[in-house]
Amino acid sequence: MRRDQPPRPVAVGDVVAVYSDALGAWTASQVTGIDVAEKCAAVLELDWSGPEPATVADLGDVQPLRLTHHSWGGKLSHCNRSWVLPRSFTVIGSLPSLVTAPSYSYASVWGRGEQLALQRHWDSGDREDWNAPYALTCTADELAAEHTRGIVRAGVKHLTVRGITRLDCARLVSAFPDLTRLSLSGNLGTLTSAAALNQLARLQALTVSELFGMDASDCLLPRHVPEVEEVSLYGIPADYAAAMRKAWRSHVRHGVELDVRGARKPEWLAANAANPLRDWDGREHIPRTAYRKAVAQYEATRDAFLVEVTGGEDHGNIVEIGRAFGTAFNALDSRSPFIETVEREELFDALDFLADEAQTAAGRELTAARAALIEGANSSRDW
Repeated sequence: MRRDQPPRPVAVGDVVAVYSDALGAWTASQVTGIDVAEKCAAVLELDWSGPEPATVADLGDVQPLRLTHHSWGGKLSHCNRSWVLPRSFTVIGSLPSLVTAPSYSYASVWGRGEQLALQRHWDSGDREDWNAPYALTCTADELAAEHTRGIVRAGVKHLTVRGITRLDCARLVSAFPDLTRLSLSGNLGTLTSAAALNQLARLQALTVSELFGMDASDCLLPRHVPEVEEVSLYGIPADYAAAMRKAWRSHVRHGVELDVRGARKPEWLAANAANPLRDWDGREHIPRTAYRKAVAQYEATRDAFLVEVTGGEDHGNIVEIGRAFGTAFNALDSRSPFIETVEREELFDALDFLADEAQTAAGRELTAARAALIEGANSSRDW
């Protein structure tokens, strides 16, 4: 597999077709550029849907998809995506590029007609949000309530479950037997019976984030789920991550996007259970040294805050603790800037986390102390 070419052959000008659940028909797009350095392909979606096309001639006089719904303002549906052409996409021929200007938008997943469906919904005059009938997004608690009632949702093909503390994958598979796309996320939550996901014979995409409890024996196996074309794992057990890489690496050339990051050993899990900045560990733009110093500063702030609230809650001192927190992260960020919007929100979440911990330890409400801590951080921060 050559490093200077997409793993699955595709070239500028190629027109690719895929079945779209959103449209209930086939749709098409064109590759308008390939960036070897970034390993991405510029993809222009076409304003077309219909029966499965055999060649570009079956598309007729195709035009680029121009988006006017919501706040798009007439922009082309033109986006840089991973250069791995998903296995469900078929190259049906080639045409001169319908656009020559580069795209400055980026997304990892190739579109499957969702934007065209949204545009047609908008063009019909209906300004209400379009909700795909085959897709469901819910919390783990909402899913548990359905499991209790024994509800089977055979019509759901795309399922996103957030806020998982504990989830039995065997029960999930029984309740949603027709899934093609599954996304599961938590905050050091636990998945049990993860091997049961191999029973989802039509599965095309699996995303798992910040969930544990799986091991190598729970690996998703290509022979059981031959249509999988996207495996995205972050913050998962190290042995599970290694097994998944080994099982799927050779399938990249057949159109599988494989992204496995944040493999964690049991020791890491034990050490970071009470570390709200643990997601920074291994984040691409955060230097390793900055991460270690950030955790040390968080721990110092937590300890100082706890001493104050258990010793009388002097709000003046707490404001100073918050100010020191803001100043410390100013210094860290000035050396090699890494605090962006997400990190800024996570730092304030960390302050809330330590205040919650202190409130539990003190056995009383700490509303004023929490506010003083945040006031101090806001008064000194540059991030």
